[in-house]
Amino acid sequence: MASTILGGRRFSLGTIALITCAAAAMAAAACAPHIDVRTVAAPDANFAGRLTFRILRVPAHSGGTPLASNDPMLENSITYAALRDEVRRAFESRGYHYSSTAADMDVAYYATAAPVLDVRTFDYGYDWRGFPRQYVDVFQYEQGTVIIDVIDPPTRRLLWRGEGKAAVSTDPNKYAKELRRAVDAIVKKFPPAR
Repeated sequence: MASTILGGRRFSLGTIALITCAAAAMAAAACAPHIDVRTVAAPDANFAGRLTFRILRVPAHSGGTPLASNDPMLENSITYAALRDEVRRAFESRGYHYSSTAADMDVAYYATAAPVLDVRTFDYGYDWRGFPRQYVDVFQYEQGTVIIDVIDPPTRRLLWRGEGKAAVSTDPNKYAKELRRAVDAIVKKFPPAR
């Protein structure tokens, strides 16, 4: 059996390959964009006994600028289908059952992406030849926001809101994957079915 000596210890090539794969997987996970999730529930919200949900239709777009072809709020876009399917899957994974008609909860979602210009200035607190020693970093990226609302159907009152923000890709397929990750991160904070 082939082996290698590292740091005075003998490792089989299979062990080295396993360690390398594990390190690569951890590095890939670390490179995934961080999703900042915030949630809030109505003070008197009670989810006990609520076992079914339906997903509301996306509201009609009203505005001067037409939606981009990959906008998740455009009903016939790839990202729309990915987002809607993931919302359903995520709530089902929490123990809720989908109902296309009457349900215990209505779920609405909104998603958008907008360019962000992040300017960071570092002031070292000393001068060099009369000029302040400062360093400025400028980053431009697309920031996506996904909002998921849970509404009480009879009263139309907002019971719970989850919001996730993260840098997103301009590539539609990558964007769809990022939307799925955001939905999962948000719904993970929603109470499981009881």
